[in-house]
Amino acid sequence: MKILHTSDWHLGRSLYGKKRYDEFESFLNWLIQTIIDKNINVLIISGDIFDSGSPSNKAQELYYKFLYEISKTSCKYVIAVAGNHDSPSFLNAPKELLKILNVYIVGSIPENIEDEVITIYKDNKPKLIICAVPYLRDKEIRTVEPGETIESKNQKLVEGIKNHYLDVVSYAVKIRNKFANNTDHFIPIIATGHLFTTGGKTVDGDGVRELYVGTLSYVDENAFPAEIDYLALGHLHIPQTVGDNEHIRYSGAPIPMGFGEASQTKKLVLLEIKENKLNIDEISVPTFQILSKISGDIEKITSNILKLKNTDTNAWLEIEYTGAKHIPDLKEYLEGLVEGSKLEILRIRNKIISDKILNKMAEDEILEDLSPIDVFVRYLDAVNITEDREELITLYKEIVNHINEEDINAQ
Repeated sequence: MKILHTSDWHLGRSLYGKKRYDEFESFLNWLIQTIIDKNINVLIISGDIFDSGSPSNKAQELYYKFLYEISKTSCKYVIAVAGNHDSPSFLNAPKELLKILNVYIVGSIPENIEDEVITIYKDNKPKLIICAVPYLRDKEIRTVEPGETIESKNQKLVEGIKNHYLDVVSYAVKIRNKFANNTDHFIPIIATGHLFTTGGKTVDGDGVRELYVGTLSYVDENAFPAEIDYLALGHLHIPQTVGDNEHIRYSGAPIPMGFGEASQTKKLVLLEIKENKLNIDEISVPTFQILSKISGDIEKITSNILKLKNTDTNAWLEIEYTGAKHIPDLKEYLEGLVEGSKLEILRIRNKIISDKILNKMAEDEILEDLSPIDVFVRYLDAVNITEDREELITLYKEIVNHINEEDINAQ
């Protein structure tokens, strides 16, 4: 049996206002063909299917078309859990209908634990047990008490995550033990998760949102029960293992979410149950839209653009000017360089201006550059708030996280 682990599609995400539907569609078409070529039996999507809780009609069309197309392949099970960008109620709404296609959706912690544990069969024999754990929202796993400190809140969050995995995996172990009386083959337990583990790697501009307030809520590898044979994680966009644990992995985002990810080799994780072992391999994802970040003085930028222009590529460019000389018509100059080519400049940053204008909106700075926390800190600076500053910032982060976790589609 072959299982494919992917996550963080972020369907509907744009890049500096540029729509990326062609890119998403190319990836999904490639994924279908890969599933056919590799004879995949199970697909796991570990959260952030969509970039927004209210995805566009086009993003939804891509998603449902993919689920229909995959139903005609060797892949007879799709297990998809919600990430922090997804709306649990939106994903859950068609779940009963999607079960007809053997698509199992877990948008939030279900009332019955058995709905979070899925047994995969092949030839009428149990082959695999999946603990489909979605993104665990604060209110689902932590009780609120008056007078709590930030540290105690974070500790309770981590404990809540640990306890939930313990409950779900314990239930899966009971199921496996029942099967053990009637089978002699290895039945692995695979769990999903959408969270930030201690030591996880990110890059600038990847859009990875803080899940909770404070680093105490980063989950340590020891939080997960030892009975998990593979932990399919989502949330971080760089493909990586957690510590030295080959069986605890982030598949990463399949396409670059920003220019900071442009140089990464994107991957899917391929698992195969063979000879009573769970073998782990990786599949590289091709590039569907070239992103190129060019940084330097005007001579270096000019040289790099001309090289790209000669290759006849349709790359999208982010340009950061770091030279010492002031160039008043920088934008016009750069646009002139790419004229007549397939190149497209999505962003120009002038570091001279950014460095000179401290704590003010620079000429080339847009609101998309700033997180809500950045805006709040600038407000504190503007009104000269120094007393209890760190506490105010922490409390504001709590409010932002609470808003991010609101399910806008829920009644």
